[in-house]
Amino acid sequence: MNSARANIISRLQSPGIIAIVRARQLNHVSPMFKALLQGGIIAIEITLTTPNALEVIRQACNEFGESCLVGVGTVLDPATCNAAIDAGAQFVVTPICRTDLVSVAHAAGRAIMLGAYTPTEAQQAYEAESDFIKIFPADNLGPTYIKALRAPLPHLRIVPTGGVDLNNVREFFKAGCVAVGAGSSLVSPEILEKADWAELTQRARLFVSAAQSANKK
Repeated sequence: MNSARANIISRLQSPGIIAIVRARQLNHVSPMFKALLQGGIIAIEITLTTPNALEVIRQACNEFGESCLVGVGTVLDPATCNAAIDAGAQFVVTPICRTDLVSVAHAAGRAIMLGAYTPTEAQQAYEAESDFIKIFPADNLGPTYIKALRAPLPHLRIVPTGGVDLNNVREFFKAGCVAVGAGSSLVSPEILEKADWAELTQRARLFVSAAQSANKK
């Protein structure tokens, strides 16, 4: 493993909150990133369902690439993965178990998170050398599922996404997750509509505090 990828993997786990954002306007990118950074979140995933996603990633990397990790989400194929990496994405996230994406990301020195739902998919992602396993959607599974999954598979670096909020984020970490992905519960449509960056910073601080208080190991 090269040092750049190892550094990304380490930073994604500290404090372990990955903000998942779908910016609707390019002029929201800069204040949104500033608000999240002020709240202590240093890993931000731009989903490819965002309008002009590659341009958003490029803009964010140019302005914030030194102070945070800019990632790409909802990657479904190698061509798109390469395009996002060319735009500057430092980590790659997919909701599905596309094992062929691992070599693409690793060749560029980027970390990758393959999606899984079942124990079999999670182990397959691990054997394909995915750096993290994204359990998705996690809203109907919850922390108890993660705890049960890790009992026979403790080697998995699990990152639940979908349904993670301030009411359960501590329990996810206590169940053994190394990080969590937080979408609308953190960067809500209302915040984006109102451009309420002070509220976003406050929510970010609450997520980070919850992660730190869970006594992650």
